[in-house]
Amino acid sequence: MLLCRVSAVSQTLARWGQRSHRGGGLLHRALSFSSSRCHGVSPGEGGAQPAETDSARSRYRDTVLLPRTDFPLKLTGQRLLDREVEIQRECGFADLYSWQRERKAKKEFCLHDGPPYANGDPHVGHALNKILKDIHNRFEMLRGRQVHYIPGWDCHGLPIELKALGDLGISGLSPLQIRQKARMFAEGAIARQKAAFQRWGVMADWDQCYYTYDGAYEAAQLNVFQEMHSKGLIFQGYKPVFWSPSSRTALAEAELEYNPGHVSRAIYAAFPLMTLPPKMASESASLEGVSILVWTTQPWTIPANEAICYMPNSQYSVVKRADSSQLLLMATERTANMAALLGTELQTVHTFTGSQLEGGFCRHPTVPDKEVPLLPANHVTMAKGTGLVHTAPAHGMEDYSVASQFNLSVECMVNEDGKFTELAGPELQNLSVMTEGTDKVISMLKECGALVKEEQCVHSYPYDWRTKQPVVIRPSKQWFINTASLKDKAKEALQKVRILPESARGSLLVMLDRRTYWCISRQRSWGVPIPVFYHRETGEALINKHTVSHIATLFKEKGSDCWWELPVEALLPPEVLKKSKAGPVTDYIRGEDVLDIWFDSGASWAAVLGEPDYRADVYVEGKDQLGGWFQSSLLTSVAVKNKAPYKSLVVHGFAVSERGEKMSKSLGNVIDPDVVINGGQDPSMPAYGADVLRWWVAESNIFSEVHIGPTALNSARESIIKLRNTLKFLLGNLQGFDPRTQAVDPKQMHYIDQYMLHLLRGFSIKVTDAYSEFDAGRVIRVLQAFISRDLSSFYFSIIKDRLYCDPEDSLGRRSCQTALEEILDGVTRSIAPILPHLAEEVYLHAPGHPEGETLFKSGWIKSSPVWRQPGLEEAVEGACAIRDSFLSSIPGKNAAQYDLTIAIEPGLLFELMESLQEEPTSTCSQLAELMMVARVNLTSELPRDLPSDALLNHGTFLINLEGGVIHEDSAYSIAVVPTSAARCPRCRRYTAESADCLCLRCQTIVSQT
Repeated sequence: MLLCRVSAVSQTLARWGQRSHRGGGLLHRALSFSSSRCHGVSPGEGGAQPAETDSARSRYRDTVLLPRTDFPLKLTGQRLLDREVEIQRECGFADLYSWQRERKAKKEFCLHDGPPYANGDPHVGHALNKILKDIHNRFEMLRGRQVHYIPGWDCHGLPIELKALGDLGISGLSPLQIRQKARMFAEGAIARQKAAFQRWGVMADWDQCYYTYDGAYEAAQLNVFQEMHSKGLIFQGYKPVFWSPSSRTALAEAELEYNPGHVSRAIYAAFPLMTLPPKMASESASLEGVSILVWTTQPWTIPANEAICYMPNSQYSVVKRADSSQLLLMATERTANMAALLGTELQTVHTFTGSQLEGGFCRHPTVPDKEVPLLPANHVTMAKGTGLVHTAPAHGMEDYSVASQFNLSVECMVNEDGKFTELAGPELQNLSVMTEGTDKVISMLKECGALVKEEQCVHSYPYDWRTKQPVVIRPSKQWFINTASLKDKAKEALQKVRILPESARGSLLVMLDRRTYWCISRQRSWGVPIPVFYHRETGEALINKHTVSHIATLFKEKGSDCWWELPVEALLPPEVLKKSKAGPVTDYIRGEDVLDIWFDSGASWAAVLGEPDYRADVYVEGKDQLGGWFQSSLLTSVAVKNKAPYKSLVVHGFAVSERGEKMSKSLGNVIDPDVVINGGQDPSMPAYGADVLRWWVAESNIFSEVHIGPTALNSARESIIKLRNTLKFLLGNLQGFDPRTQAVDPKQMHYIDQYMLHLLRGFSIKVTDAYSEFDAGRVIRVLQAFISRDLSSFYFSIIKDRLYCDPEDSLGRRSCQTALEEILDGVTRSIAPILPHLAEEVYLHAPGHPEGETLFKSGWIKSSPVWRQPGLEEAVEGACAIRDSFLSSIPGKNAAQYDLTIAIEPGLLFELMESLQEEPTSTCSQLAELMMVARVNLTSELPRDLPSDALLNHGTFLINLEGGVIHEDSAYSIAVVPTSAARCPRCRRYTAESADCLCLRCQTIVSQT
């Protein structure tokens, strides 16, 4: 009869809809309350207890089913390190990627690995990036997708070349000798980094990586180059470029670091007005002897001046210095600032608009007989200086634009070493422009009376990111990509790309706008040679689809060393010359420049992703790649395929010290991931193991700066120990349980156990959503809330009596174990992407799966729709609301020592409570278990004969089901009285007739053992 009624109520509950928000809130308050008063309390523990003899305790010890497991609570030191390595070997970490590539899957997930630079040891930035990627890859694999992830390395470039040669002091080597040493250096760095990535548990086929120095990769890169060249997007030109005198090569914007503390000797220089602008001829008397005042932070560029630019719509004034009667022309709105700077009054003599300056000429102060024009330009600003801009087309990007518009000379007076050439004159020749050259130019301006003011200016200035030395802008004959013609397509492609965080989109667009052309040639040896030949006499470039395709084929077969190894006759065979309609091979020499490494890595989509789509689901890199790999990949892909190479971008912050400082050896705040794992000499850095490093990555807010240090690592370790404690409790109570044969059908399970499966389903949905959003930090928060609130503080404290004291194979205990096994499985799988070593360790101890099966080969969290029970949720949460009122009535007291009477008028809430306790009074109902009391009396009204010491309380619970169709605010009353029953010496519940007597349940169990 009982089971029939329970089944009927279950059917009623199953028809009910969503819970009310208020009901959920009551549950949370109840759980929170129980956390403070009931955490870790077994029924019958706490409060005033009658003394028990040792014999009384030991007599029944063997009849109680206490948790048993050999799963360790802690692993430390060498034992921890050995266990992680053992798990990697035992659970097949090395073969996991290949296994999942071979299995059948409906969908592929492609995370394209941005290549780390092969020029040093692994660092925490690598750890942050690689572990973040691995967490998501493991999640996607667990949920059934076939992961495409090929790790790669960026192997070319100046840093490797300098480290391979500079430290050894080697000079005078041939390109092939330089390349050999650079390759050896890169291979050593790759080996060290690869070993670290494997130790961190990163899933990949480490025998099948990509390297930008592989012949096949280089060939794919040249195919991209050829496609872009054939579309007219790549050209050779003479333009100003960022030039590094310390590296003796051109640089791209992405290869610059801006030093905000750079100090320049800024000057104000006077250019005498020699030819009046035609529109101001009538004012000749007032303009006699006037000089145009300009400001520059780069005095060394004055000898290269070709013009002075003004803003046509702005207002300008001629002013007279009170201290010298000197006449100066400047922007009207800058006169007040200039008066303060010069320390004298400036009297306005004449005011006019900028457009009236058209046609005027000034005398160059340091170059005799040279006159420079006054020209309009939109880049002139009034924020600093005088509102009149000194223009040296050879040494400024905006200056070059003016030169292009007005056909000015772009003559370069600075050589590759950053020194003045003979074109600058004998006084300046061979002087370094940034040091003694600047001194000499300022001295020359003083001598001719053109120096009006000198000041020190602290400002942001571009430095070579490799040598950490300042760069200059100088014109050079280089190869360029016309990014201006690609910008609109790139922006359109980005509209279809999901970017996390969305705020990074603006930064990417700003950096894209800032790049008008991309210099892709470098004057070095270690890189992919630009496949171009030059005519010996004319210097004309020979490059077309026939020449490039042939070179690409050679590179694929032999590698790019063949550019220097083979004779020109092999690089330019007769059939290629014929198709190219070129002269004899003897007319040509091979080019010496190599491609920018950003073009190397930017073409990785073509070399790694492959046909037909050439597109990854996601790229995941640090925020520095907004102007680097993200952008170079986008531009090359849009140029060739008219689409972005990625569907999503995830942009993470940098790893910094716990104080938020950039890591620096000089500051002594560098955290070595190897020391994090294996321990260091400093006692503050014990051996944490790989999972602590992974937890640190997962828990961090990756979309800002990511702090690391002893505090963060210790916190991660303590969090894992707490997690292990929960897992140990679950494993201990599943000893001897086989879910394959002993699991209880969900419909027959106790309602509290069904309720926990309901919560587990909600937990799994939240975790899955968080992983999908690349938010492993939210996964951890959801996990910790589930463990502390729903498990430790609520469910575990309620079920201990049933687990420990009920018969081993009873329905109640098996029901509980069924729920615990599902919870263990769900929690273990939820942490597996973050803590693969711990997850596999738990799986080795967990019941119910075949020998030799690993967690990562068995799928994602199993969440059955059957577990969703909104009506049941209302029943348990209603009971929890009542428990909230009960516990608030006995603050600090032991609930097990009380009898509880619950009075509810007939209605929905009463029926819900009746589903948890059919009899009017019970010591062993599900309602009594939830309340953790000696006895529960369920009635429609409180009895009139309550004892004088009874504690009374009242409350309401809002039931809101089926979208509000069922909406009932139900009142209840409770009466709490101390129980008259004695404490059972076996189960320690107050359900025995006398202190030396077992309760009826325990009598039955003991008599059967």
